[in-house]
Amino acid sequence: MALKKPENMHYEEAIDELESIVNHLEAGDLSLEEALKQFERGIALARSNSQKLQKAQQQVSILMQQDALAPLQEFKEE
Repeated sequence: MALKKPENMHYEEAIDELESIVNHLEAGDLSLEEALKQFERGIALARSNSQKLQKAQQQVSILMQQDALAPLQEFKEE
């Protein structure tokens, strides 16, 4: 199965894969080559998610600036 590029993954999907990679690396049953491949993939996932978080923070900041005087409301799940 081909892996998705980290930038094409949803944030949560990348977190799940990253957790799986960490578990495999912590288990210590990978060859050095496979461990390095997994580590490289993990770094790519972490960087991509960091960029996604920064973008989301910028969007929230922009939205708050547009209506800075609006009162905060309680979040209600639908």
